Amino acid sequence: MTRPLAVALAGLGTVGIGVLRLLRDNAELVAARAGRPIAVTAVSARDRARDRGVSLSGLRWYDDPVALAADPKVDVVVELIGGSEGPARALVERALAAGKPVVTANKALLAVHGAAIAELAERHGAPLGFEAAVAGGIPAIKAIREGLAANRLHRVAGILNGTCNYILTTMRTERREFGEVLAEAQKLGYAEADPSFDIDGVDAAHKLAILAALAFGRPVEFGAVHVEGIREVTALDIALAEELGYRIKLLGIAKREEAGISTRVHPCMVPASAPIARVDGVFNAVVAEGDFVGRVVLEGRGAGAGPTASAVVADLIDLARGRHTPVWGAGNGALDPSPALPMDRHVGAYYLRLMVVDRPGVIADVTGVLRDHAISLESMLQRGRAPGEAVPVVLVTHDCEEAAMRAALARIEALEAVLEKPALIRIEPL
Repeated sequence: MTRPLAVALAGLGTVGIGVLRLLRDNAELVAARAGRPIAVTAVSARDRARDRGVSLSGLRWYDDPVALAADPKVDVVVELIGGSEGPARALVERALAAGKPVVTANKALLAVHGAAIAELAERHGAPLGFEAAVAGGIPAIKAIREGLAANRLHRVAGILNGTCNYILTTMRTERREFGEVLAEAQKLGYAEADPSFDIDGVDAAHKLAILAALAFGRPVEFGAVHVEGIREVTALDIALAEELGYRIKLLGIAKREEAGISTRVHPCMVPASAPIARVDGVFNAVVAEGDFVGRVVLEGRGAGAGPTASAVVADLIDLARGRHTPVWGAGNGALDPSPALPMDRHVGAYYLRLMVVDRPGVIADVTGVLRDHAISLESMLQRGRAPGEAVPVVLVTHDCEEAAMRAALARIEALEAVLEKPALIRIEPL
C-alpha cells in the first residue's frame, strides 16, 4: 500500500476541526482521488486541554506551531492559524524554506506578504496551495489560475464577504437599518464581536488582491486596493436602488485598463437582472471575464467549516498527485509589471443622494456644480414635497471620472441647503 501523505495541521479552530473530520469521514474517497491516503499526523494549537469534539489521540502535539516545519515525518504543513504576522507567517516561511509544501487558508498573509512568499516558494521548489483563502468552498483559485489559464482575463469581480452580503440582503428584504441588522448578525454568529475587518471591506480587499494577482499574472499588491465598507449604506439607499432597478452589493473588482490594473472594494449598485444581484445571504460569488471563454460565474458558500475544509483538502489531493502550479500562475520572472491605477482614474456612473432643504433654487445650485465639473445627469428622482424641510433628492450621472466626482461632491456638501453628508454609490453594469 502507498504510504499516506502525512499532514501537520497548525490551528484547531472551526476550519482545522473541519479538515480533520473531512479527512476521516471521507477517507476512502479522498484516498481514491489522491492516489494514496491522506492523514493528519501532527497538530498544534493554543489550548491542549480544550474539548474540540474530535479525538486527537495518536497525533503528535506541538505547542510551538513553527516547530512543525522541522518535523521529518511531516510531508505537508497546513496553516490555519490566520493573521498576516506572528506564528502563521513564521510557520509558512520556515516550511517553504525547508522545501516543504504548504497549504493555507490565510488570505491576509498572502495579500500582505504574497510577493515575498511566492519568491520563497519558487526558490526552494516548494508548492503552495491556497484554494481556501478566497471564497471558501468555491474553487475560484483553481478556476482562474488553471481552468482559465489560456485566456487573457480583463476583469474579475465578486461578492467576497458573506457577512456584508448577509447584512445588505437582510436590510433589503426586511427594510431594516444597518446597525440593527449587524447586531443580529453578531448574535447569529455571521459577524464577529469586532466586525470591522468584514464591514470595513478589509477582508474582501485581501481576497481581491489575491484574485487580481492570479487573473493578471502579476505580483500581489494589497496596498494598491481602494477599500470602502458598508457602514454608510442606509435602508433608504437600498429602497431607492430598488426603485431605480438596482441592488446594492459590496463588490471587489479588478480590471485591466489601458494604463494598468485597477483594484477596488466598495458598495456598488448592480442591475437587479445581473446574476450577481441575486446572490443573497452569506453566499459568495466570483465573476471572471476572458477573451475566449467570455463570462464565467461561480457561486457558493464563502466560509464555514465544511466549505473551507473542502478547499483545503482539494489542495492536499493535488499535492498527493504531484500537481502544482506557480503561486501566481507564472514564474516570478514572467509576471506582468503593469502598474496599479489610483482610484481617481476610475470612470463610471454614480448614484448620489442628497438630503436638502425643500426650497426653490436648490437643485439648480447642485446641477450647477456638476456642470462646472463636466458631469452630466442621466436622471433625477425626488419623492414628495415638504417646503422648508429636508427631502431626499437622487441624482444618477452618466460616466465621469472619480476625481471630478469627488471635487464636485466636496462643493455640493458645502452648500447651505445640503443638510448631511451626501451618499455616493458607484454603479457597476456587471
